[in-house]
Amino acid sequence: MAYQVKTSVRPLVEYVFRSGSLESGTRFGGSALQEGTRIHREVQENYGENDRKEVFLKTELTCAEGELIVQVEGRCDGLLQNKDGSYTIDEIKSTSETADQIESGHEVHWAQAKFYAYMLMLDLKLDRVGVRLTYVHKPGGERSVREVVQTAEELTAFVQEVAERYAPYALLLKKREEKRNAAASALPFPFGRYREGQRLFAGAVFKTVREGKNLLARAPTGTGKTISTLFPAIKAIGEGLVGRIYYLTAKTTTRAGAEEALGLLERSGAYLSSITITAKDKVCFKEEEDCAGGQCRFAIGYYDRVNDALMDLFEHETRITREVLEQYARKHTVCPFEFSLDAAYAADVVVCDYNYVFDPRIAFKRLSDEQRGKSMLLVDEAHNLVERGREMFSAELLKSAFLAIKRGYKEVHEGVRGAADRVNAYLILLRKQAGEAGRFVGSEAPEVMFKLLEPFVEQAEHALVTVHGSESEEELLEAYFSAQAFLRVGRLYGDQYVTYVETDGSEVRMKMFCLDPSQQLLQSSKNYRSAVYFSATLTPLGFYREMLGSAEDDYTLSIPSPFSPEQLDVTVLPFSTRFRDRERTRDALAGALADTVNKRPGNYLFFFPSYAYLQEIRQAFETRIDPGKIEILGQDAGMSELARTGFLDAFSADREKTLVGFAVMGGVFSEGIDLAGDRLTGVAVIGVGLPQIGLERDIIRDYYNDRGRNGFNYAYVYPGMNKVQQAGGRLIRTEEDRGVLILADDRFLQEPYRSLLPEEWGTK
Repeated sequence: MAYQVKTSVRPLVEYVFRSGSLESGTRFGGSALQEGTRIHREVQENYGENDRKEVFLKTELTCAEGELIVQVEGRCDGLLQNKDGSYTIDEIKSTSETADQIESGHEVHWAQAKFYAYMLMLDLKLDRVGVRLTYVHKPGGERSVREVVQTAEELTAFVQEVAERYAPYALLLKKREEKRNAAASALPFPFGRYREGQRLFAGAVFKTVREGKNLLARAPTGTGKTISTLFPAIKAIGEGLVGRIYYLTAKTTTRAGAEEALGLLERSGAYLSSITITAKDKVCFKEEEDCAGGQCRFAIGYYDRVNDALMDLFEHETRITREVLEQYARKHTVCPFEFSLDAAYAADVVVCDYNYVFDPRIAFKRLSDEQRGKSMLLVDEAHNLVERGREMFSAELLKSAFLAIKRGYKEVHEGVRGAADRVNAYLILLRKQAGEAGRFVGSEAPEVMFKLLEPFVEQAEHALVTVHGSESEEELLEAYFSAQAFLRVGRLYGDQYVTYVETDGSEVRMKMFCLDPSQQLLQSSKNYRSAVYFSATLTPLGFYREMLGSAEDDYTLSIPSPFSPEQLDVTVLPFSTRFRDRERTRDALAGALADTVNKRPGNYLFFFPSYAYLQEIRQAFETRIDPGKIEILGQDAGMSELARTGFLDAFSADREKTLVGFAVMGGVFSEGIDLAGDRLTGVAVIGVGLPQIGLERDIIRDYYNDRGRNGFNYAYVYPGMNKVQQAGGRLIRTEEDRGVLILADDRFLQEPYRSLLPEEWGTK
């Protein structure tokens, strides 16, 4: 029996024919040489009465000596009927290259058009078909056409050759998939027993994916959230419910936990290809190569080597960690970051940042709706997605960027200079409008700016393709991406947005600020079969249901803590940590903290709402301890990965001295880290974590007040208390842990703060 695979035309021909370097294929984030809706429409509007647009075509190809059947489908841009009754397939492409630079068209584009011509030939039983590439050149909009006529024999031979070249990779993945499904069906739970609440959680995840729903789950520390979500998701693969799992995180530390769980499941019998996507700036071989200068040997000729690299990787590896990926990237001389993205389209489990699903600038763009429908999302530490969503769906511009380009391209590219000058001039006008207040806020989309940015983007794209060696090239590229992001977010603009302008001296900042990301988060996830949002701190659940875009029929689950109250000794210190009272309460607070560590040696983490307050209490604390018995470590702003690792490694169980780490709430040490057993004796959370008062927070407050909510809670209290819960949650990680939790603020005894504390902390 033959294996069957289904694909669309574009990814098939791209796999076989893409060639050359990364610079030409990815430099503009998929903008250059890509289809543009507006440009397509303009060309199609000139079609004749008998011509058709967006015609769906499909076929089946048998290859690999009958071992593989490839089902191919797609929509051609145009099906033109000529005066003599013959037909021509029209493929429309927008490009920043000049007509002279396109000699005979791009091979991928020809292959795409020929595939459509072949399918049309079969449908209509034709003996020949015209194949046309229509290029629309930006920024001017000129058109150039390349056209050939292909016989049925030529098209058949071409398409069959493409299928044969694609077959080895497709067969490799299909055979792995068959083995994967069998192993997933037989996979046992990797531990001897379920923890309390764990079976309930895992069952809820499986039910959710089986029914194609979403789940919002509050699962306290100790539930084993990673295994409780990954295990039922993999069982769902074995049942044929899903084909791919995206495990989404906000931080690197959480990604490491997912990798450990996948390793455990593999040792228990799972057979999965899993890949972890590491941020480009971390995985890039920039120490060895000139990445920014375009001389990187891992980027030059990337597409000529990546197919062999993918075959090698999936033939020999299952768990593709950063180290494994770098090994194969060096072996095949391919960019490790782009290699990880290409591999992610074939992996069974993808561990990555939220951005790759939710951020419209970064999200996996080659995924079809059908592929999404066979995939599920596991969104870890989902409380972070609210603020991250606001960032993803907001966009801003700085006047200084356009002024620099105006000057840098004065003698280089008049189109770029003029377009940047017009944006700069408009921002100067807005600075005058802001006046002495230095800011203003509006509820309307900045339509004038959109009209200025569209020609800037076209001119910048043209310059980046045709002009090389400019000293301002990197500045132009950065401004180009910012302008693209601004236009993209502009298409999302609605009632949940405001536009504000702030000035600082000569600088002008314009921002479209997304106040409520729920609609956009829902839109980004709706085509996936199922999504599970989980965290220990989804409190209050109603708030997170609203902010994460839950539908009425989505499920919610709140699991009790698996730990006993005796494991945690909670003390509330009723000092005011409000800014106006900090100097008055400083010494008493520092003294109380010192008394705790003096009486009970061990390892402690103290969390503060800001670096300034951390330093203030630390200085007072140091005068109250014996440095011969107690060592102090402090978190610094912008700590390197190595420094963060050193900070955590210092919390060992066999230290002679007591250790006190001073850290910031909401920082890298307040969530996603495990210091189990005697590695952590106590945690102090100083303050209720409220975000600093500022323009954006106040805009959010007013927005929700206007909608009948408690705006102060939405903008300040809920985000702040989430940081408190996360920081306090570092203490008890296993059933054997014991510890002291200090909550230092009188508001912990007042509403609404008291009700937002976890039940297991015993403060209600």
